[in-house]
Amino acid sequence: MNQISSTDLPESVIVQRLVEVVDEPQMGDFPAEFFSEPPRPAAVLIPLLLRNDCYHLLFTRRTGDLPEHSGQVAFPGGQADNDDSSPEETALREAYEEIGLKAKDVRILGRLNRIQTISNYLVTPVVSIIPWPYPFRIATQEVSRVFTIPMAWLADPTNHEIRQRTLPALYAPVPVIYFNHYQDELLWGISAQITLDLLKALKLF
Repeated sequence: MNQISSTDLPESVIVQRLVEVVDEPQMGDFPAEFFSEPPRPAAVLIPLLLRNDCYHLLFTRRTGDLPEHSGQVAFPGGQADNDDSSPEETALREAYEEIGLKAKDVRILGRLNRIQTISNYLVTPVVSIIPWPYPFRIATQEVSRVFTIPMAWLADPTNHEIRQRTLPALYAPVPVIYFNHYQDELLWGISAQITLDLLKALKLF
């Protein structure tokens, strides 16, 4: 499939397929003793959008001087605040803080399975639809770029592979998903896993 359009995948079908997702947290392939504390709650917003009636996913590239996941391709999101009432609220708040995406412009469609990161967050991915084009306001201290990748490209199995990532000494390497470069951007790690989880939930992969 060269493109995935709203005719191929109506919004009502996306919602129904997300309802079918069973919440079984993915705790990763990390050794049991790798983390000394329980994971911290976090959430990311997965923004779906239509460009020329074809679905794309929106990503950010984090700035290179952040303390965690610096320079990586990511979805808007972050750690939950004590005042956040739900993962949706966390994801929407972070998206507004990072790229100026207003909650009123976001239509929430559902969630994917929670997933643990190497930095010990338990992340809830929140799937949404956003308008396009959009007047983003980028927080340059956190985000260096906002861009999109076509879902059809992401769903092509020839565009990603599993590599082994080395952990600190005494631990065995763990498998990590890497996509091919797309316009000089490298999608890998937790964001790549969430992307594949979305494609599988939507029965595109």
